[in-house]
Amino acid sequence: MAALTIVLPDAQATEQLGATLAEIVRAGDVITLSGGLGMGKTSLARGLIRALGHQGEVPSPSFAIVQPYYPPDVQLPVLHCDFYRLETASDLIELGLEDEAADGVMLAEWPENVGGMTGAHILALTLAVPDDMGGDATGNAAGRIATLTPGADWKDRLTCLKNLRSI
Repeated sequence: MAALTIVLPDAQATEQLGATLAEIVRAGDVITLSGGLGMGKTSLARGLIRALGHQGEVPSPSFAIVQPYYPPDVQLPVLHCDFYRLETASDLIELGLEDEAADGVMLAEWPENVGGMTGAHILALTLAVPDDMGGDATGNAAGRIATLTPGADWKDRLTCLKNLRSI
């Protein structure tokens, strides 16, 4: 399956996409979340984390860098990461997330700041404001376009989304 594009008309739809992805995530998965400030990366993560059972607040991990969620609070461990303040891949290695991420799901905001992330277990998700939604360069528009590019481990699982053009 090639990249899949979905129209998200509002923040609620962005959270719903996260909830839909929660139905198909597995231990060892990484979902990279790219897009400018205010594009909805944390909203998408919030939808996924809540769909996995978390009842409390889901803050942006901007200052903590990593916000973990563990069972029984969630069905599957989740590491919600924000790499905005990191500068190199070695910064990511120093965090030592590899072993912990293997047992759950990693949501990685700003993966480009650590040189990007690749592999069969990666679902690369980019959020952007399309020109025809009236957005400007800062994302001042309600709607978004989500582009999902699956690694090999994701291709069969995204069939539940392939007929979806809008949420």
